[in-house]
Parts: sequence; C-alpha cells; structure tokens
Amino acid sequence: MEEIKLIVDSSCNLKSDSERNLTVVPLTINLGNQTFLDNDQMDYDVFLNKIYENKEKSGTSCPNLQEWLDALAGCKKAVILTVTSGLSGTYSSAKQAAQIYQEENPGSEILVLDSKSAGPELKLLVDKLVELLQKDSFSSISESFQTYQENTHLLFSLESLHNLAVNGRISSATAKIAGILHIRMIGEASKEGKLEPLGKARGSKKTVLELFKNMEKQNYSGGKVYIDHVDNQKDAESLKEKIIEKFPDAKIEIGICHGLCSFYAEKGGLMVGFEN
Repeated sequence: MEEIKLIVDSSCNLKSDSERNLTVVPLTINLGNQTFLDNDQMDYDVFLNKIYENKEKSGTSCPNLQEWLDALAGCKKAVILTVTSGLSGTYSSAKQAAQIYQEENPGSEILVLDSKSAGPELKLLVDKLVELLQKDSFSSISESFQTYQENTHLLFSLESLHNLAVNGRISSATAKIAGILHIRMIGEASKEGKLEPLGKARGSKKTVLELFKNMEKQNYSGGKVYIDHVDNQKDAESLKEKIIEKFPDAKIEIGICHGLCSFYAEKGGLMVGFEN
C-alpha cells in the first residue's frame, strides 16, 4: 500500500513519530514580548513560570503556510489534522497550504480534517487515522474518520484562570476569588468545535468526580481514554483510578499537555479525551 503521511499540529500533545509516519507542526505562543515555539525543544517548566510572570495580553499563532508546505514536502498523499477551527485559524491555513501544494505537485492528494477539539481527543483521532491509513482506501478515509469522530469527546477542568483574566476574558477579581476558594471550571468541546463551560467544582475530589460523571453522561462505557495534565499528575491518577473502579478493562494513558494546551489549561488543568 502506498505510504500516506500524517501531519498534525502541536495542539495534540504528541511528538513527531517516524514509526507512525507522523509529523507534528508547532504553533507559536506569544507572552508579551516573548515568543515560544511549541516544539520538542520547549522547556515546559520555564514556559509555565513565564505565563504567571506575564501581565500583558498574550495569544497564539497558527503555523504559517511555509511550515505546512515543509511538512508536506516530498509526499504524494497526506492527511492533515488540526486543532478546532472554532478557536484557531490553523485549519484554514492548512487548507490553503494543501491547495498550494497540490497546484505545485500535480497528482498529489491532501486531505485536511478539522478535529473540532484539542489535546487528548486529537490523540484518539490520530490513533484512528493511523489505523485507517493502513487498511482503508484514501478516498474512504474522510467518511470513516467522521463516523469515529462522532463517538469521541473532550472534557477539561481549569484550576487557574490567570490567562483568561490577563486577556480580558474574565475579571482579575473573579480569577483571584476562584483561586482562593479552589473553584475549578469544568467544560467540554462541543460538536461544533467550541469550548463550552459545563459547571464548577470545588477542590480536587469533587473535580475528579464531576469529570467522571460527565463522561458517563456522554455515554462513556469503558472505551479508550487519554488524560493530559498540566503539572497535575495526582488528579490525573485519581481520575484514572475512578474510571478503572467501574470499568476495569478500560485502556487509559496519562500524558502531559504541551505548550499550546498548557497555555490554555494552565497549572492544575486536566484534559480528558475519551471514546464511547
């Protein structure tokens, strides 16, 4: 079978993997006058500390066209998976790059997919794409992918609201009070690709319980789970134990959030990708 390259942006919390023919293209994070490239060389501890030192507006930038073209170089067929188009221009820039590449390389085929999510849900989608690329025809990948995507979900909890306050999304007073009272925001990625709040919980134990309850509300019944965290191994392990208590055969992996997801989830944040 002809080799098909798989390309994904760094919102997936994965590293490039030659065995899976997977290339990760980094996004850029801007903290005041400092710029960080979300790649394998990023020092996450330094980056997290810089987030809390920063008092100016900050933000992220999607890969530019040349970065996508560099990732595509030399391939005849490729699938690109991006962070949700509901929050980023990454999907749009990847589509533009794919069009340019196909015009410059007649006969090439590039499929660009919108994850409508971020973080660990992308890990699930990458796993499925690796599977599909090994057995499905290129023309059927999109339909098979979308069928699987309907049965994957993302939940998250935020312990710190510092970045939301710095960037004017909430008041600094609200962020400070939430920190003092140990209130954590719980949310989900909607099927439209927007990150939506679901509720609040106070303290670690209640947060873990609420995350698990919301997994069951979304028909979780023992499927694969990826839990990514920002300096919060303890709660990630607690959630894993909670899941295994009811679904002992569940396959669960714990990982860390890379730059982009750390920027949004912040210290103490949890992101949970799971399949029904």
